[in-house]
Amino acid sequence: MASAAATLEVIDLPPLPPAREVPLTWSDSIHSWWASTVQFEKESVDSEERLLRRLPSFLPSGIANPSTNPRVISRITSVPLPTPSHTFINMLSILPSTPVADAPEPTVLLHGYAAGLGFYFQNLPFLANEWVAKRGGSLYALDWLGMGRSARVPFKIRSKGVLAKVLEAESFFVDSLEEWRKVQKIDKMALVGHSLGGYLSVAYTLKYPQHVSRLVLLSPAGVPTSDFSLDPSADPADGKTNSHPKHPTSETPKAPKDDRPQQRTMLRTVFRYLWESGISPFTILRMSSFYGPLLVSKYSTRRFPHLSPDDIRDMHNYMYHISRARGSGEFCISHILAPGAYAYYPIVNRIRDIRVPVAFVYGDHDWMDPAGGLGSVERLREAGNDQARMYIIQNAGHHVYLDNADAVNQLMVDELLGKPYEGKGRLA
Repeated sequence: MASAAATLEVIDLPPLPPAREVPLTWSDSIHSWWASTVQFEKESVDSEERLLRRLPSFLPSGIANPSTNPRVISRITSVPLPTPSHTFINMLSILPSTPVADAPEPTVLLHGYAAGLGFYFQNLPFLANEWVAKRGGSLYALDWLGMGRSARVPFKIRSKGVLAKVLEAESFFVDSLEEWRKVQKIDKMALVGHSLGGYLSVAYTLKYPQHVSRLVLLSPAGVPTSDFSLDPSADPADGKTNSHPKHPTSETPKAPKDDRPQQRTMLRTVFRYLWESGISPFTILRMSSFYGPLLVSKYSTRRFPHLSPDDIRDMHNYMYHISRARGSGEFCISHILAPGAYAYYPIVNRIRDIRVPVAFVYGDHDWMDPAGGLGSVERLREAGNDQARMYIIQNAGHHVYLDNADAVNQLMVDELLGKPYEGKGRLA
């Protein structure tokens, strides 16, 4: 990472106040919550900027281009959208300062659920150097509408039937991406999506195939079939599924004195009810008030132990602020995914219509099932698309791009160039 980033010109910026330390006590959590409450918007902007300043070429909003004219300029901006209810998309653009005539098609990075564009902070310097500086490609990282630091617009489902709700919820995201594309005057683009971002990248490609050149899907959600999967023959208004979800029964366990199976059944029932009612983890976080920072720290300190203390601190502050913002896009998710991140309309059942190159990328200890990706590759090839590949990246989980950034960085560039990744992990 350091060698790639070092080739870019460093732009001097006025210092930012350091982020608060990750709270480990009630007292720390209260102080962090109060500071965020008093100046939430400023704290939110700063939390994102601290991560993006790892890009040598980064310029915050309102800072003029330097007179030294570096090869690459990276900016964070709000892109207004024509539909009033959508308002704006938060965008990081990484562009060559001088346009290249034979530049490849632009690449767009799309984050997953409970994340934002800042999650790609370990990938951006490499891509800025290898994709933008060396090859003249344009790179964009976006926050989905209603997530990250994009506009938090109201969302309420109006459709009846499961399939109709799925398509309406998908449109909330993919149509705003299409509006952004029109505003940016981009004809075709490569989409790199993680988790929910991978699922929505496929949904966008199916709806607007003429504007996508290739797909790189990083541990995509909603790929395999499950008991929640829609019956392909069902009418959208009926919303039938193949079968009812299979849950453990409430019958007395074989060991009469052990009530844990019944407790697990009850917890699953409660969780499913909350999920389908639109109660998200962020709802609970907002309700927890001063306990919120400490609650987020339980995840941020345990999930990314390989990151440096500074990275963990900055990631924690960023995650807390984008999670605490007003609820919006999160309310779409329960209409797309069932509990356990199983899609009602799984990707494997509709991937055959994709005609562009597709790469599925999973970690070797990923909680997303790679069997769905393998099945998708097989269906693509059966349909005549021989440009489908799948990779398993070593020493990586669901956040494969963060867990093994070096491998995924090179994989992304190779795939964007149209050649198979030559490192370890090629499966199909």
